[in-house]
Amino acid sequence: MTGPSFHPACHPTRHPARYFELAGVSRRFGTVTALDDVSLTLDRGDVICLAGRSGCGKSSLLRVIAGIDRPDRGRILLDGKEMSGPGVHVEPEDRNIGFMFQDYALFPHLDVTDNVLFGLTRLDRRDARARCDEVIERLGLRPLARRFPHMLSGGEQQRVALARALAPQPHILLMDEPFSNLDRELRNEIRAETIALLRELGTTVVMVTHDPEEALSAGDVVVLMREGRIVQAGTGAQLYERPASAYAAEFFCTFNKIRGACRGGLAETPLGRFAAPGFADGDEATVYIRPHCLRINGAAEGIECTILDCALMGEIEQVDLAVAALPEPLRIRSTERLRLRKGDKARLSVPAEGVLVF
Repeated sequence: MTGPSFHPACHPTRHPARYFELAGVSRRFGTVTALDDVSLTLDRGDVICLAGRSGCGKSSLLRVIAGIDRPDRGRILLDGKEMSGPGVHVEPEDRNIGFMFQDYALFPHLDVTDNVLFGLTRLDRRDARARCDEVIERLGLRPLARRFPHMLSGGEQQRVALARALAPQPHILLMDEPFSNLDRELRNEIRAETIALLRELGTTVVMVTHDPEEALSAGDVVVLMREGRIVQAGTGAQLYERPASAYAAEFFCTFNKIRGACRGGLAETPLGRFAAPGFADGDEATVYIRPHCLRINGAAEGIECTILDCALMGEIEQVDLAVAALPEPLRIRSTERLRLRKGDKARLSVPAEGVLVF
């Protein structure tokens, strides 16, 4: 399965076989640029996660895809048909694009069955009922069919909203923070079940999330946005292991950050020298080290440090420590039981493979 690829806006139909395409899409609200020259393509059955911090343009992009908002520039093509472009705008109800809202937006006066039937008004009564029954059965909602939204748990409401969005068999399902209203344990369970179901059905999905773990685990491809632009796209492993910028690195992981000066292609720091390709001699750089990559050694080798604090966090033990030459403490997160105490002296090592330089 291939993910989004990026093409200049001047070649919007360069890959006509791709199922969905955005080409140079921009959207402004007064002086605010919500989307700035966004281009991507995806194939049928892809699960795409749009990730980024609040205000980066994720939800604006969903609204443009759905047809709720009209782009100021660019084109949107779906299965070879133009949805938006110069002089063209297909209304939302004519796009057959499903939209699952963050708060589910269930109708409180309708029971589960009638909520699902609501999106099937274009079918005759018999076909609509058959399709509704099929979706209710498929999502395991039969015991809840005559209950009203206020009688349902958060997870049950989420499934009803999903059933309603899937009932019309949309070309694309848009999901705006669909699991954010669930508590953490339930969220992980419901998300895994939902994504597995959507993959089984072959549904093309564009899902917005601000949760880095959710983006990495749910998407075939992760599209990271900032200030209305796509800054990096690829598999979750690619974005986590090879972030293209400090912004991408920090979105998916917390880091220990250490300043250094570059010489001979290396960043020199109190913790050692690290490869810094592309930096000229004299350039300032920041070395990023993931907390789980730092090592405490029992042997005499390594950099002397002092333990400031230890906290057991279930499977993880978190240790804060000080190195004399650094102005700020470092943090280690480890699945090992280091059995250290505040004030202990230790030796620290930094494996080169756990280091990024920006």
